[in-house]
Amino acid sequence: MAITPVALLDQHHSPATAGCGGRCAVLPDFAFQMAFQPVVDLAARRIYAYEALVRGPNGESAYSVLSAIDENNRYAFDQACRIKAIGTAAAYGLDRRLNINFLPNAVYHPEACLRLTIAAAREHNFPAELITFEFTENEQILDRDHLKRIVETYRANGFRTALDDFGAGYAGLSLLADFQTDIIKIDRVLVDHVDQDRPRQAIIAGIVKTAEMLGLSVVAEGVERADEVRQLRAMGVNLFQGFLFAKPQLGRLVRDAEIDWI
Repeated sequence: MAITPVALLDQHHSPATAGCGGRCAVLPDFAFQMAFQPVVDLAARRIYAYEALVRGPNGESAYSVLSAIDENNRYAFDQACRIKAIGTAAAYGLDRRLNINFLPNAVYHPEACLRLTIAAAREHNFPAELITFEFTENEQILDRDHLKRIVETYRANGFRTALDDFGAGYAGLSLLADFQTDIIKIDRVLVDHVDQDRPRQAIIAGIVKTAEMLGLSVVAEGVERADEVRQLRAMGVNLFQGFLFAKPQLGRLVRDAEIDWI
């Protein structure tokens, strides 16, 4: 479905786009869609959430879409992704948590940037309280105080937040010292062969303990081997995301019965 100029991209700062910093430019004429990958809860033997992942119109990689994003269209793209994720999830009958990635550097005013999210959830009859917003540690954070305001604003409006790619980016533990998201997603770089690597085990044990003390949930992402899962479960991790359980799917949702429960 092609991205077209709609009210959310109005350059005259309508209520929907107020607070966009004067950068509500219309996106280039290209299309994208959403694939969904489950996050599984092994303790409950149930899919806990689905992450919405950007793909090209014919299933091309996220990079093929994201490479067209620049300073002029970042805000509009961020908003369009939220609406696409919610609309597609509702059409598929998603009844678990929906994880939506957002770009912190595209959020100029947290309250204003949430208006379309709330409106889209209402329009598609999707429970807003099931939405989790993920931001990646790999994106360089230009203003930590601003990011803290975003997280606090989202929480005040009933949304959850997750720190993605934890352990592989710019900030690491220092972000958690300033403010806390609801969820930490441990990056694949730490998960890879953790069953055979004592330094990785020690680092993840520290992350799990820190999360426990702060009351945060932990997801291990990028899992591809059963031995990794067994090691991480023994360390107290129960939420997992990765090819071992399911690849991102276009046009459908993976269901509980399709998961190979280890």
